[in-house]
Amino acid sequence: MGVGTAWSDAPCPVLVVDRGGDVVGTNEAARSLLFDQSRESVPAQGLPRWLAEAHSRLRTTGTPADAVSGAVAGRTFEAHPSPEEGGDVVWWLVENTDLRLAEQALHGERERAALLAEISGALLSSLNVDRCTEVTARMAADHLADAAVIVAPAQGRRHALTFARAGGEVSQIMVPIDAGSVPGLTEALQGFPPVPTRWIDPEDLPGWVVPPGFDRSIGSVIVTPLPGHGMPAGVLILLRSSTHRAFTDGEEVFARLFAARAGAALSAARLYAEQASITATLLRELLPPRLERVHGVEYAGTYRASQDHERVGGDFYDVHPGADPAEETFVILGDVAGKGLEAAVLTGKIRSVLHALLPLSGDHQQVLGLLNGALLNSHHTRFATLVLASVRRRSREVLLRLTSAGHLPPLIVRADGRVEEAATGGTLVGALPEVQTRSVDVVLAPGETCLLYTDGITEARGGPLGEELYGEARLREALRECARMPAEAVVERVQMLAAQWLESDRHDDMATLAITNPVGGAGAPHLVDGLEGRHPHRTGL
Repeated sequence: MGVGTAWSDAPCPVLVVDRGGDVVGTNEAARSLLFDQSRESVPAQGLPRWLAEAHSRLRTTGTPADAVSGAVAGRTFEAHPSPEEGGDVVWWLVENTDLRLAEQALHGERERAALLAEISGALLSSLNVDRCTEVTARMAADHLADAAVIVAPAQGRRHALTFARAGGEVSQIMVPIDAGSVPGLTEALQGFPPVPTRWIDPEDLPGWVVPPGFDRSIGSVIVTPLPGHGMPAGVLILLRSSTHRAFTDGEEVFARLFAARAGAALSAARLYAEQASITATLLRELLPPRLERVHGVEYAGTYRASQDHERVGGDFYDVHPGADPAEETFVILGDVAGKGLEAAVLTGKIRSVLHALLPLSGDHQQVLGLLNGALLNSHHTRFATLVLASVRRRSREVLLRLTSAGHLPPLIVRADGRVEEAATGGTLVGALPEVQTRSVDVVLAPGETCLLYTDGITEARGGPLGEELYGEARLREALRECARMPAEAVVERVQMLAAQWLESDRHDDMATLAITNPVGGAGAPHLVDGLEGRHPHRTGL
């Protein structure tokens, strides 16, 4: 043989195979691996199947073969061929069991890392608590076990249970449960570390743990908390049927990693839901009210915050009707210095103070003086401008008493299209020890409107170069076309024209409020040139 007997002393297993596939020579390492060492001879055709097939291909093609891999006695080898002149082939078997195990472990870790990334992406794509819970249960059942149950924190005496089966539907129920009936569940709901899986006897599990439609016997269980921000987000229970192997230690560790990601997402979703609820409650108090017809007078308002993603800001308006038509309706429109939520907080305070001062609303000067004192004594350093209106119907006319405190004077739109400025003025509120004002009385005939507005309208920047103010002249021109129009149509047109004038997203808060004496009189719908102009959602009082 070309290599002589050098292979006989090789530390790795070596086989010499002839043309017919018979083993004609082995070294001690090969005999120890493949054959019964008590036998003196080597049996013919004693090759592992994968090696026999590789040898057959080599003899058929007659060309040198690359190394081939296969398993022998639970170990893996690479077999390298060395053809001999006589037609025999020496196969050198180099063990790579540790390398294959390392590669498998690395592959498994990559799969788990990819799964965790997929889980994180799926869970963080939504801040809806029910959606996060459903995704957690489904992915746990599909990737970690045969079924999964999520036990949410107690709500009173009941817990929300979310069930999922691998490849099946997700369901949820709210029931009272005995947490002590599942080993480790009580502790897990309190955020303590999970008990080892081997401590849980599946046969002792209560019936409520088994998902609906899961008719297989349970062979292995994992109970692990879903860690949250400051408090647990619940508990994840994984179930594997008795027909499958039990959970390994590695799978138990990975289940805890999964639970940590899921718990963080669920906790974030619950925190967001709580904050959204608080925000919605506060916004109900800060948002401008919906305006309607009151005692035969039409009221309409529009509001646009300085940032499109915001809903509140420094502009505000309110309408406080009198108890009966003989009493005046008190109207306020104001502008707090600044923008955004901080300004909105002060508007909320001003509105609350003015609401408390309603019994004094007949005296505008007194109301403004008391409000001024309240702002000067607060920790806020901002000031505000306001315009107050007391409104009362007298026969076919509407009587207004208007008072401006540092605010833009109201504009009166007459029935013939003329636009007049109300002769009222005064100092702003919250800056000086005293407020000086001048009130004016205005009479609105049928079809006439009084428009209250903030400087966000006239100071809207746009035009050819993007820096020209919309200005009072354009506002007056727009109002000339609003004669005899309903209040809602007036404010919508003004707001639309100002918004169209804007060249960029940079603008101040914009608010408008229209007080209109309907063309048809106190008890009739608003008529425009003989046509009914009442909007379907408006109600007459």
